[in-house]
Amino acid sequence: MDKKSILGIVLIGLVFLGFAYFSNKEQEQYRKEMAEWQVYQDSVARANAPQVTEAETVGVTAEPTPGAETSGEGSIDEMVDRQMQQQVELEGEYLAAAKMAGSKEFCVENNSIKVTFSTRGGQICGVTLKDYMKYAEKEEERVEPVKLFDPASANFAMNFYLKHGNSMIPVLTSGYTFEADPVTTEGDGTKVVTMRLKVAENSALEYRYRINETDSPEREYLVDFDVKLVNMAHLMAQQSSIGIDWSNTSYQNEKGFKNENMYTTIAYRLPKETSIEELAMSEERKREKVESAVNWVAFKQQFFSSVFIAPQNVMYADVAFDTAHPGTGFVKDFSAKMAVPYTPATSEYDFAFYFGPNKYSILKNVGDAEEKDDELYLERLVPLGWGIIGWVNRWCVIPVFDFLRNYISSFGIIILILVLLVRVVISPLTYKSYVSMAKMRLIKPQVDELAKKYPKQDDAMKRQQATMELYKKAGINPMGGCIPMLIQLPILIAMYRFFPASIELRGQSFLWAEDLSSYDNVLNLPFALPWYGDHISLFALLMAVSLFGYSYYNYQQTASSQPQVGGMKFMMVYMMPIMMLLWFNSYSSGLCYYYLLSNLFTIAQTQIIRHMVDDSKIQEIMAASAAKKANGKKSKFQLRYEELMRQQAERSKK
Repeated sequence: MDKKSILGIVLIGLVFLGFAYFSNKEQEQYRKEMAEWQVYQDSVARANAPQVTEAETVGVTAEPTPGAETSGEGSIDEMVDRQMQQQVELEGEYLAAAKMAGSKEFCVENNSIKVTFSTRGGQICGVTLKDYMKYAEKEEERVEPVKLFDPASANFAMNFYLKHGNSMIPVLTSGYTFEADPVTTEGDGTKVVTMRLKVAENSALEYRYRINETDSPEREYLVDFDVKLVNMAHLMAQQSSIGIDWSNTSYQNEKGFKNENMYTTIAYRLPKETSIEELAMSEERKREKVESAVNWVAFKQQFFSSVFIAPQNVMYADVAFDTAHPGTGFVKDFSAKMAVPYTPATSEYDFAFYFGPNKYSILKNVGDAEEKDDELYLERLVPLGWGIIGWVNRWCVIPVFDFLRNYISSFGIIILILVLLVRVVISPLTYKSYVSMAKMRLIKPQVDELAKKYPKQDDAMKRQQATMELYKKAGINPMGGCIPMLIQLPILIAMYRFFPASIELRGQSFLWAEDLSSYDNVLNLPFALPWYGDHISLFALLMAVSLFGYSYYNYQQTASSQPQVGGMKFMMVYMMPIMMLLWFNSYSSGLCYYYLLSNLFTIAQTQIIRHMVDDSKIQEIMAASAAKKANGKKSKFQLRYEELMRQQAERSKK
């Protein structure tokens, strides 16, 4: 090993050590911030935690045992009275009573969702989606509806300050029990839940939820949430904002933890933006402080989302997640700290929650904005890709897919038809690609003659000029075989983004695949292979084999016409199929099935073109092109190109 190699290895080692050092420093800083934040949360919770018995937590008053006393402190009733008196002194009569009161839960539902409310904090503590089932190993066991979050971890609280004598007291609504009115039903079937936290005589914080009962899913998954400060202006301490704390833990609802976790994150939208921002999904812990206004914040899972919508925007958002361990039944712990502006003239806020599927057609219509500036762009939660890739999915793939679903029940057949349609659309490109490679193959003997004519390295420029002139006369574009493939690339990438994000494939079986949105495991391995996993996906394996067949066939056609390609056999024939097998083994079986069909149809299409357009016809095309070029005038581009090549040749002689 020479000195340069040793020096290179040392430098690489130093780079890795430096990266590890700075990475550890960042992680330590992040853990410190999270610990401080958790200490704050715990202190607030302890300050507002009610001292009640287990019976009181479910709304039942505990009866003390007759004669029960504690050593020197009097009876339990006296202790409760003293505690109540202390709370009254600290917070006032009404807040003290709300803190000591027991809580209860009740459910309200429509055709699509079942919402569980708790009077403790006046909040939503559970949401069940009726039309979607949680994954289970056996199909007959998939009877449990999808739950968006764990009720034990669910928390939504507003925090503000009230005047109390010569001081002020912090109020965190999750520590108080609200009074709930009976659920009412409006004429259109909308159910209204009203809960209020009384802070003084004739003054209260009021929550009003509206669960819509309509024929449109975009309304049924939307829960309107109105907050009213009823006669509270004179009680509010001087403050410029009201805080909002929202957190919950998402259940694992899909087959593979790795795949579901990869799509589970926190997303948010800034006002007037048509795109959204997402926290890095791959990290175990992530926190981000958004100092500007935010329109909505979403706790996003692979196929479902919980979204807090503020039409008038929140002032900022401090969002974070913590990834759960595989096997716990959870995916991520979410939290968001926000604030809305407050003035003494403020009396109400209009918010909303979306609890539902990440389905493009539904999310697109949530909000029913009359003006473009009012659109929520929730459909961006479906990761369809950016730029032209997103356009292909939004304007081509999704409309065709939805149209076929209206007439065909089997998604395997729908994917087959989708492949056929795509192959038909890009068939002109496939034809041009084949003809270009065939032309290159036919003039290869003449290219070899030029190589013999200019064997020296000093004549490389002349050889290149002569080769380009030969291509021009034959009507050959050297990039003719690559350009059609590049044009097809956005379609292939669009499909890569569409299938794993398509909730329509969730739970749909085809052949041996029980769920086209996840991997198909025909055999579970007793061990896990690096980069591959602990199972064998048959669709991924067949896809890799078909890709090998197509790559080998394409290599033979290309290598026969372009000798410089001969040294790239491993990269062209073996490398890509191996990489795709490792990459896609834990990916959507629907996507693997699509790529399998696409490779097979491409091979078949190429064979058909080969038999329809033989070499004699291609030679006629080349001859006609050569005659046309001989009789026609050279273009300005051709003249400039030839002049450039001449100047380069003269410089090479000097």
